[in-house]
Amino acid sequence: MAASPAFRAAKNTDCPPLPGSPVCIFRQTPLDAVIEHLQKHDHKMIEDSIERARVTGPVQSVYRIDPGKTGATSTSVKGTIKTMTQLVLAPMEGLVDWRVRQLLSAVGGFDHCVTEFIRVSQTLFPAHVFHRYCPELHQGGKTASGQPVLVQLMGHDPVLLGENAAFAVALGAPGIDINFGCPSKTVNKREAGASLLKCPENLYHIVKAVRAAVPAHIPVSAKIRLGYADKELFLENARAVEDGGAQHLTVHARTKLEGYKPPAHWEYLARIREAISIPMTANGEIWTVEDYMRCRDISGCTSFMLGRGAIACPDLAARIKAFEAGKEPIKQSWTDVLALLLAYIDFLAQDGTTENHQAGRIKQWVALMRKGHAPAAQCFDEIKRIRAVSELQEKLRQDQIKPEFHRMQSDFAA
Repeated sequence: MAASPAFRAAKNTDCPPLPGSPVCIFRQTPLDAVIEHLQKHDHKMIEDSIERARVTGPVQSVYRIDPGKTGATSTSVKGTIKTMTQLVLAPMEGLVDWRVRQLLSAVGGFDHCVTEFIRVSQTLFPAHVFHRYCPELHQGGKTASGQPVLVQLMGHDPVLLGENAAFAVALGAPGIDINFGCPSKTVNKREAGASLLKCPENLYHIVKAVRAAVPAHIPVSAKIRLGYADKELFLENARAVEDGGAQHLTVHARTKLEGYKPPAHWEYLARIREAISIPMTANGEIWTVEDYMRCRDISGCTSFMLGRGAIACPDLAARIKAFEAGKEPIKQSWTDVLALLLAYIDFLAQDGTTENHQAGRIKQWVALMRKGHAPAAQCFDEIKRIRAVSELQEKLRQDQIKPEFHRMQSDFAA
């Protein structure tokens, strides 16, 4: 790599200098508990996918994996040798906690996950903070299904970020990801997240500090957007991450100001991929298998991060992997999805969360599912005023037994 004082993005001389050049007890919930919950309601499809995850891992059931390596081998699909698609569960603040990671990774398709960001601003955090965000550290830094979970850090102080990264690794983190893409106004007012995209040199110094702070065998990655207000620096920012020593780059194909408004500009990802030598993951507006195909064809990427699309359709990753394996991608029935929601309530209750929090999380998830499952709209209208978790559970269980919610459909059905 070309990392040096003559950093390629050093032309941005107007960059401001960077400084320093409630405890949650994790209760391990094994897959057996998820399977037991699903068996009570006879949800065969999810049962089978979770059983595959337990026995072989959700990816190994589709592809040939060398268990001695973290990378993937090639696979033969209909006679053509191609690079295996890698799928990553996105780190969505206030949405994808350890419970969601456990459920979605068990359904299958994901190769690894990333935690919600840990905001580093003034101190080296104690262990319990890392365990709150990533309780998987208690089990080797992996989900119950075996997918590695990278710890994501966000901040603007290279030294503090390096110190916290080193401690996270000491606690068992299999990798460190750095957030340069969060569009939150609060975060950006504090010189963190996407605000750092205004000055590629800041990205370089942060990545370099984190890379130097952790052992060489621990991967360091970063996530960026195409820019802050515009896309003028999209290549400079990508090169800054590479020059800082990152082994991987994820790019959300929108600017900070574009937020989550469609479209995602996948064509820019192709230009970034050609400009850097490290592997790259595409992110943004992948809601369906068809979206994945278009993003793949336009960007040329073989790795994809799924965010809201995986929340709207919990089996999206599994269906993408099925499609790549030459199989028909059959979508979960609404009954299957309701089983996941009920399992999520059980996880929340085990962790001692309040009823308001449990009900709020379920409503949030169902609201996002309206883009992926037609019955979700009516379901949300019927539960949005329910406050008691017992009433919410009863409503979901009643819907489970409705015959019309048991139907599954191909992604490519007419």
